[in-house]
Amino acid sequence: MFKKLGLISPLLKAIEDKGYTEPSPIQEKAIPVVLQGRDILASAQTGTGKTAGFTLPLLQLLDKGSPSRRRKIRALVITPTRELAAQIYDNVKEYSTYLDIKSTVIFGGVNANPQISTLRSGIDILIATPGRLLDLESQNELSLSDVEFLVLDEADRMLDMGFVRDINKVVKLVPENRQTLLFSATFSKEIRKLANQYLKNPVSVEATPENTTAERVIHKANLVNKQEKPQVVVKLIKEGGMDQVLVFTRTKHKANRIADKLKKSGIASAAIHGDKSQGARTKALAGFKDGSVSVLVATDIAARGLDIPLLPYVINYELPNVPEDYVHRIGRTGRAGASGEAVSLVSHDETEYLRDIEKLLGFKIPQETIPGFERGSLEDFLEQEIELKKKNQSRQGGRPNNRNGKSGGRSGGNNSGGGQAKKNKWRR
Repeated sequence: MFKKLGLISPLLKAIEDKGYTEPSPIQEKAIPVVLQGRDILASAQTGTGKTAGFTLPLLQLLDKGSPSRRRKIRALVITPTRELAAQIYDNVKEYSTYLDIKSTVIFGGVNANPQISTLRSGIDILIATPGRLLDLESQNELSLSDVEFLVLDEADRMLDMGFVRDINKVVKLVPENRQTLLFSATFSKEIRKLANQYLKNPVSVEATPENTTAERVIHKANLVNKQEKPQVVVKLIKEGGMDQVLVFTRTKHKANRIADKLKKSGIASAAIHGDKSQGARTKALAGFKDGSVSVLVATDIAARGLDIPLLPYVINYELPNVPEDYVHRIGRTGRAGASGEAVSLVSHDETEYLRDIEKLLGFKIPQETIPGFERGSLEDFLEQEIELKKKNQSRQGGRPNNRNGKSGGRSGGNNSGGGQAKKNKWRR
């Protein structure tokens, strides 16, 4: 029961309105700690209810405070992506229905003027992505000097996306005498280092074992030829009767290509990545949720923070070259006690990625072959790669395709960021 956690009646009523009766493990562990005024370092993956784990006690602490005549930003929530920021804002609004607390969200990719207008009217809670936050602060459109509570959500992803400098700048702008809540999917060395910098005598809590995926998720690795992946993903979705699928690619360009391929095959699909406008991303996600779009093809960064309840299928069209990203991807399914299925298409050049993922997970992912699409030999694959390089070089008039005068692939102009910056072990 949420009442046992010490929450006030207006919050309990808002929780009841949402239909929740029992708190999740992370909520049971985090809420009392935050209410005590302690800093917290929490390990919680997507789908564990972590947003309510910090939102509910935060609202209660703000409600206890002395309201000023003019509202000032007293709580700041930093998130890595627009989608996650919007999701948290929706939760804050719902849970504060019966409280006199105002909140807003700011992020890039949209006109800043409406955001500035809302900020000028006065708010208590600000949810923001780092870039837009620092932009508006530098323009003197907001002040962080009255912040009492700082929340860093999905801190591991913010590090992956290269936001560490921005986070450092934000921390310098808020008072030292504050309560800091840091949430991360993993307790990596980098996260612990961050916690040592920003948190004071924090309480550490974990909702799930480190770096594990949902227990109810069925993992499969389909061994396929690289060039046959487009046909394979169509076959899997059509013949498997998959009606709500999140497909992951490593690059924006590939996400567009696969979404187009699926559309031509009669499968309603949409791509979502950093080059898409916020309006297009919102429309694609809304279509996916209402069923008019059955397949969403996404890059890791774009999909981070997507709130998709009861998602049954995730397909890794390409394995991530950072094993932790596999955990984040699979965290989209098997949520809230529901079962899920994670299918990975593994070509020869991704064998080492698969080994790294299995090492992180602590178990072997069952390998399968698809009739009619059995994977060829490694020798055949290497020959095909050589032929492909020759064709690419001939298209460029025989010139080498990098500045060092050597033949080989580029470093990845389409990379979606984050873990993509790490060295690709199979790059030739």
